[in-house]
Amino acid sequence: MPYRLFRPQATGKLPLVVYLHGSGGLGDDNEKQLGLGNIFGTRVWLLPDNQKNFPCYVLVPQTDRGWIRYDFSQQTQGPAKELPGLGDGSRLTLEIVDRLCHEFTIDEHRIYVTGQSMGGAGTWNVIANRPQFFAAAVICCGSVSTENGTEASATPLWNFHGDSDKSVPVSVSRDRIAARRKAGGHPLHTEYAGVDHNVWEWAYTEPELVRWVFSQRRG
Repeated sequence: MPYRLFRPQATGKLPLVVYLHGSGGLGDDNEKQLGLGNIFGTRVWLLPDNQKNFPCYVLVPQTDRGWIRYDFSQQTQGPAKELPGLGDGSRLTLEIVDRLCHEFTIDEHRIYVTGQSMGGAGTWNVIANRPQFFAAAVICCGSVSTENGTEASATPLWNFHGDSDKSVPVSVSRDRIAARRKAGGHPLHTEYAGVDHNVWEWAYTEPELVRWVFSQRRG
């Protein structure tokens, strides 16, 4: 799996942010996952003030098949059917994370995952299949998957969605968040009135987002 890794100038044990791209980043060129709408979720952590106050590694893998599991054998027209279990993209990402933790001085109590659209579904997928591993998750307009929001309910999570999203209905997020709260979780959920699918432009520029993320610590 191709990936990009940002290495901070600071020393010592530092956090790791894992970013899962949307469908516009699909491929194996190791470039598209950084461009277009992905610039918000990949770059916010690298801003000078944020690196000064919250130095961290940033991992941006690229999948050519998606993050969750799909049944491509039954595909005729339209999207493939979603299947339960860890997706290939998510599995390879977790393998990369595990290797990076051995190679670099990463604080394993402060590993965070975030993603948008298809990558949002991937974020639900990885926290469900690696519970009690991530310190927090940030999800933007996560698309449909077999995860219903109750998985790893103790993991701090901030979910974002535009209420005018024409690609992934806001009801997908509302149902997951309601289920998560019913399961005992305490997720944050922010909806933006009149915002379509590009909710990441608002979410990743939320003034409190970066501070909130790095205030979370596993255990």
